[in-house]
Amino acid sequence: MTSDTPSPGLLRRLGAMAYDALLLLALLMLLSYPYVWLTGGDKPGLLVKTLYQLYLLSICFIFYAGFWTHGGQTLGMRAWRLKVVRNGGGTVGWALAMKRFGLAWISLLCLGLGFLWVLFERDKLAWHDRWSGTRLVLLLRTNKDLRSE
Repeated sequence: MTSDTPSPGLLRRLGAMAYDALLLLALLMLLSYPYVWLTGGDKPGLLVKTLYQLYLLSICFIFYAGFWTHGGQTLGMRAWRLKVVRNGGGTVGWALAMKRFGLAWISLLCLGLGFLWVLFERDKLAWHDRWSGTRLVLLLRTNKDLRSE
């Protein structure tokens, strides 16, 4: 993947995020059962609540970083033909995935401005793309894809 590979626009990114959000929500619900069982539905203290939130955040990280480091695509990205690569091509390692994940949260927590930046940036890079040294690329359809439709 070179720098002349097309970058996806905002709507395609949001589509992939919506798919992944559904999958991640189901996973978080499933993996929350041990917490509910351990607390018995009682209101937990600050320490337990904080540990639970860190647990949920780590699940989110493992979900995204696992896909990014093994093929560069989450399931939502695969459906929308997106792939995350290092600038200049190449795969993303765990350290770079952690950096991208953390910076994506910053992009999101700033009222989504980091993602909206794609609309104004010449290379269609979000904040976390630029700051982490990664980018999303749009995969072109192959003849195999066209035959299966």
